[in-house]
Amino acid sequence: MEGDTAPNANATPLGAGGRLRAAREVQGLDLAEIAVRTRIPQRHLEAIESGDYSGLPSSTYALGFAKAYARAVGEDEVAIARDVRNAMGSLPERSPAPQYYPLEDPARVPSRGFAWSALVVALLVLAGVGLWYGTNLFRASTPPEDVLAPTDTASAGGPANASVAVAPSPTPIAGGQVTLVATEAVWLRVRDGAGKRLFEKEMAAGERFDVPQDAKDPVARTGRPDHIQVLINGSQVPPLGQGVETVNVPVSAAALQARGSAAAETGNASAAPE
Repeated sequence: MEGDTAPNANATPLGAGGRLRAAREVQGLDLAEIAVRTRIPQRHLEAIESGDYSGLPSSTYALGFAKAYARAVGEDEVAIARDVRNAMGSLPERSPAPQYYPLEDPARVPSRGFAWSALVVALLVLAGVGLWYGTNLFRASTPPEDVLAPTDTASAGGPANASVAVAPSPTPIAGGQVTLVATEAVWLRVRDGAGKRLFEKEMAAGERFDVPQDAKDPVARTGRPDHIQVLINGSQVPPLGQGVETVNVPVSAAALQARGSAAAETGNASAAPE
């Protein structure tokens, strides 16, 4: 009849939850799929659709969940948030309860066993580095060579006072290049006769120093002469000293040759039979 009011003219419009549910159903989506898309627990989505906001942690969470739901189904998130805010106006504000909402795919989170395995591997690597740099366990080192010792040439059944053959003294080398080689970590300083420093450092095992051939009266100083191998033109000569002692030894080719000859003569004399 004329003047009658339209059937739905004064009907209460759907609330935020009703509009979201209607949009979801139009698209043929179930609530579980919306939960997967938004990463929001399904129980919270059900509370939003039913307009029961008392079960949500706080108004902040309710607004955020509702806006995410609106984006998932193509609704106006601003209008939805406004309706939710109005609907929650009469509810007391509560402090949000601490909850965890996964933001990443759980399948991508490393397992606890993998994490422990990675920790064990890291500790083993650190231990290996410490052993490598802190010890000589994995590094070959050249032991210092002592002066040639006399060799007993007497037969097993010979007399007890049989003469002992002594290793011959090194053949003198005229001039030549003197090289000092560290067989272990050792401090070494070399100066010439005028006091000019030619070399000074903590040498690593295997490190070499060639004494300049034009250096006048060079002298080597060290506290571990047994850790330094002495070469003249690549041929080994007696070391600068034995054991732990501070020595100042001339290291020119001539001085080392004379020193080696003197050591050989002393060894021959001590080995001579009485």
